[in-house]
Amino acid sequence: MSIPTLSLNNGVEIPALGFGVFQTPPAETTDSVTAALEVGYRHIDTAAAYLNEREVGQAISASGIPRDELFLETKVWISDYGYAETLHAFDKSAGKLGVDQLDLLILHQALPGHFDKTLEAYRALEQLYADGKVRAIGVSNFMPEHLEQLLAVAQVVPAVNQIEVHPYFQQKALLAYDTEHGILNQAWSPIGGITFYRPGVIGSTLEDEVIGQIAAAHGKTPAQVMLRWHLQEGRSAIPKSVKPERIAENFDVFDFELSAAELAQIDALDTGIRGGPEPEVITLETFGRPIPEA
Repeated sequence: MSIPTLSLNNGVEIPALGFGVFQTPPAETTDSVTAALEVGYRHIDTAAAYLNEREVGQAISASGIPRDELFLETKVWISDYGYAETLHAFDKSAGKLGVDQLDLLILHQALPGHFDKTLEAYRALEQLYADGKVRAIGVSNFMPEHLEQLLAVAQVVPAVNQIEVHPYFQQKALLAYDTEHGILNQAWSPIGGITFYRPGVIGSTLEDEVIGQIAAAHGKTPAQVMLRWHLQEGRSAIPKSVKPERIAENFDVFDFELSAAELAQIDALDTGIRGGPEPEVITLETFGRPIPEA
């Protein structure tokens, strides 16, 4: 089937639904990406810090799918921030993935305590973009204050901001800021996985009564309803799974539509409670880790 696409601010088309491999062990990554490609996914999202880029590349190579039919996205980890370091980070990621060009390369986090290094890393992304080594560049987990500092000096407006967005944590002010500046919102943990693999006080989105009622009305699962919610509100969504049946289920979201009332019901579930780390606590001392060579 034809996957709906979204237009980035430079005209590049990105499949609206991607497949993520966050926390997927390297030993399971090749099989899960293979299953995703067989189902129909054409957008694969990984990151240097996931330590599974090589296995993603192996699955892509073995698939036989022409490179120009795939959209490949990865992220530079904070340990590789700085101009020269980030240029080399591209070489490491591209080498592991087995490609000459990336479709989207983004900075994985802001480094608030070393924002000069963040800016130098982004300047390197701009150089890679100018050189044609990447088709688009962006950021991840950037808050408005980070984007304001970046936009004050950037030559290229980020195409994407990949952020935690699910029914229980919607970041509406950030979503609006990104949209106002032509930055596509891309949701990680789009079905609220972080609410059930990192249990907290807000409970699991999969067990939410409102989402369950909407799912029953459409003959769909809660996960499918949440993905449909993202797509209808204009976001890119990156679900992940290692189970073939879940991988297929998460892709089966193009044959139904939520009503305006149903979208509003889901919008009303926001708790304001973040599941991932607060952006201001990201430091090299706490989160730094060496990224292996290709």
